[in-house]
Amino acid sequence: MGDFTSLDPCVHCGFCLPACPTYLATRDEADSPRGRIVLMRALERGDLSADDPALRQHLDACLGCRGCEPACPSGVGYGRGLEEARRRIAASVGLRPLARLTLGVFGRSVAWRTAFGAGRWIRDLGLAKLLAGSGRARLGFGMLAATAPGRVRQPTLAPEAGTGPTVALFRGCVMDTLFGHVHDATRRTLAVNGYRVIEVPGQGCCGALHDHAGDQEGAARLGRANLAAIGETTDFIVVNSAGCGALLKDYGHLLGTEAARRFAGRVRDVTELLADRGPVTGGSLPLDVAYDAPCHLQHAQQVQRQPLAVLGAIPGLRVHQLPGSDRCCGSAGIYSLVEPAMSRMVLDDKIEAIRSLTPRPDFIATGNPGCLMQIGAGLMAAGLATRVAHPVELLDWSYAAGGRYR
Repeated sequence: MGDFTSLDPCVHCGFCLPACPTYLATRDEADSPRGRIVLMRALERGDLSADDPALRQHLDACLGCRGCEPACPSGVGYGRGLEEARRRIAASVGLRPLARLTLGVFGRSVAWRTAFGAGRWIRDLGLAKLLAGSGRARLGFGMLAATAPGRVRQPTLAPEAGTGPTVALFRGCVMDTLFGHVHDATRRTLAVNGYRVIEVPGQGCCGALHDHAGDQEGAARLGRANLAAIGETTDFIVVNSAGCGALLKDYGHLLGTEAARRFAGRVRDVTELLADRGPVTGGSLPLDVAYDAPCHLQHAQQVQRQPLAVLGAIPGLRVHQLPGSDRCCGSAGIYSLVEPAMSRMVLDDKIEAIRSLTPRPDFIATGNPGCLMQIGAGLMAAGLATRVAHPVELLDWSYAAGGRYR
């Protein structure tokens, strides 16, 4: 059983408040990290029970973005505390019905492959984009439409196979079914930079959504399956989804075995591997791009400069600073499903930041599927022409333009 010792350094100074998207949205102290720590301590002491409505309301409303952690001068491990609180609540009173249903789908490969396969069909027919807009249902169609490749014509040729370190591509679930073009771009760009990408069968969902919701047993079951599938056959395990990468790097804590710790030590975000090799420069791509940092890449994994190094390897690309780029977009795994009102409030702040940019960017670059879908849907709902793309997609287009592919 876990504990709340990671919260011990908290002195309730309040430096976390301006870093918390939900506090900025509501101005309610109970929706801030400081306020939620008070609630967690009450749960720990038994002053509040796991089924207390106010406790669950304010802890459920947390995005889990961990933006408070780098803002904290005392080094509070808020994420570990939230993880333990949600585990205790789930063990005591269970998950909410919608969360249980959603996690049930992600827990079975046949279920999510069927669901996302149908979604891809709707997307490719153009129906998702046609139905996108404001409102809960239309925003959902916008999220599906945002999974389409950033360019209609994708590179189809392959580079020479790399001869350097071997890399197992973590396929995941959403990425594997709705973002296959990002997987293709990952393979190509890594090969240009000397890596040998190895396909490993038998993988599934990483378990991050289960872990964030408090279902750590479900997360561990999925983690053990991935550990068995990938094993120790390659030098690195590459991930192009920030949320997946954060949990894969935490498999040692989740599973508590030496094999899991070795596995976690080999996990790298794709931008980390590319930045380690430069990366190689591509052809000119005269576009305006704003980078938005995924929370679980910047805060959880502490990967900050590498995505910018990838974008910096693209001649002609004009990279802009997005105000509040270090703040959550409101996606946060299944959060947009179970907390739609708060999710939309947080998203609206992100869209207004994009609207404020001059010149208006052609693309928002971000390295997480939930962020790509959430921001993409918000842009469509706002009637903005800006689109979304993974940083590795942009590098892939640059390599194609520069003749890096045969």
